[in-house]
Amino acid sequence: MAENTTGHVLPTPSQTVGPFYGYALPFPEGEQVAPKGHPDQITLHGYVLDGEGKPIPDAVLEFWQAAPDGSLKGAPGSLRRNPVTGGYLGRNGTDFTGFGRVATDADGHYALYTLPPGNAGLPYISVCVFARGLLHHLYTRAYLADGADPLLDSLPAERRATLVAQLGERRTYRFDIRLQGEGETVFLEFP
Repeated sequence: MAENTTGHVLPTPSQTVGPFYGYALPFPEGEQVAPKGHPDQITLHGYVLDGEGKPIPDAVLEFWQAAPDGSLKGAPGSLRRNPVTGGYLGRNGTDFTGFGRVATDADGHYALYTLPPGNAGLPYISVCVFARGLLHHLYTRAYLADGADPLLDSLPAERRATLVAQLGERRTYRFDIRLQGEGETVFLEFP
């Protein structure tokens, strides 16, 4: 909680509900984790859906992943800042960053352009969801393959399926995120 000059306690953003993410969080080319035109580029895309299965047009998703070589550090300086305002100018267009931030469009759709993750075990991309009605963001994973994995193995088959992206044509993976209701995505809790 923050305190204003009159001594009244004001709610902080995690204690208020509102679709105000689109103003400051997205940055130019936040969806372009891999350099444009990279021959190994894959696309992870899908919809963010509410409890009734309706698309959420103002969600913001953050993605983190290992580089193809398995490293987790990303590329320093890959997100350039405006020296005057301190805001983001965008990516430099040549470095793999391991991080992306994407707002859903008017139809609740998102797309991320990246390289295959090289983490140990099954390849996955970590996802953080910000959306209206959520007091706190949610974490999940988009697995790019199904197989033996401690997290997946701990889930019943129908819940497991909510974490596995479906391979499509031309190196695309479909991963829908359902916030609640039938087919709700498995969300992870961190201590």
